[in-house]
Amino acid sequence: MSENERFQLGTVGALTLSVVSSVSIVICNKALISTLGFTFATTLTSWHLLVTFCSLHVALWMKLFEHKPFDARAVMGFGILNGISIGLLNLSLGFNSVGFYQMTKLAIIPCTVLLETLFFRKIFSKSIQFSLSILLLGVGIATVTDLQLNVLGSVLSLLAVMTTCIAQIMTNTIQKRFKVSSTQLLYQSCPYQALTLFISGPFLDGLLTNQNVFAFKYTPQVLVFIVLSCLISVSVNFSTFLVIGKTSPVTYQVLGHLKTCLVLAFGYVLLRDPFSWRNIFGILVALVGMILYSYYCTCENQQKASEAAAQLSQAKETESDPLINVEKGAAVVTDTVVPSVWSSNKDLHA
Repeated sequence: MSENERFQLGTVGALTLSVVSSVSIVICNKALISTLGFTFATTLTSWHLLVTFCSLHVALWMKLFEHKPFDARAVMGFGILNGISIGLLNLSLGFNSVGFYQMTKLAIIPCTVLLETLFFRKIFSKSIQFSLSILLLGVGIATVTDLQLNVLGSVLSLLAVMTTCIAQIMTNTIQKRFKVSSTQLLYQSCPYQALTLFISGPFLDGLLTNQNVFAFKYTPQVLVFIVLSCLISVSVNFSTFLVIGKTSPVTYQVLGHLKTCLVLAFGYVLLRDPFSWRNIFGILVALVGMILYSYYCTCENQQKASEAAAQLSQAKETESDPLINVEKGAAVVTDTVVPSVWSSNKDLHA
């Protein structure tokens, strides 16, 4: 198996793991929040990250991956920014209608495209832009129901979009710049994310729910779902960093909208959530956009790979062609010998 095939297989595995684990944790958390009344989402996320860090520490102890320390300030800033973005998304949901919150999530893709174009000179072809537009239109039709605006909610949504975009772009760039794996980055940034949310979580949850997380009645059933949610979160956090590292922040957001469509479908099938023809039509349009995005990305990647292979083949042919080597050698000899001849003639005339 070639290196390119191994990379493609790893990418498909990461995408599959991300979809399965994310849909599973959404269903688990929905039962925990809607059915059992545990509405402390930010505090729960801090527990997720704490369990993820402990799991990775055990994996490190078992030598399943290698610890690679790098720029401590970059790790700390990245971890705190990730924690802040999660808190802002939860606040955005709390201070806005569900429809406006879904619009906030839709805005992450165009914002990411804009930031990568402006600051990283990344070029998105018109085909990619077209497929993303169809995807966003479909998800918008399926999920956005009402748009109730307020100043505080709008500001929180804007901050949530900006911090989320920057954090996801950093996830990709840090892995490439410092040559660290997704596991190594997640292991080192997890404590900062967990600490940020562990400190701010009870306050934010109290602000949004008017309840105290420490005064909640933890029945055995609630504890079972919390433990299950934390265990699934290990896979969710790992696959998130893995997907962004192997692909791009935009591809990860596309995958996120696929999860949204699947959650809507599973919610209807398993939990009997209300479902309309508008939801079905929106999901179908979104799927068309996802298929087009995957197709165009595959075509562009294959074109880049063939161009790189052609350049490499041409370079090897140039190195192995004896005629070219002889000509190069003759040129070198001429450059080095002629000046010495002229100087000796000058010596003779002198």
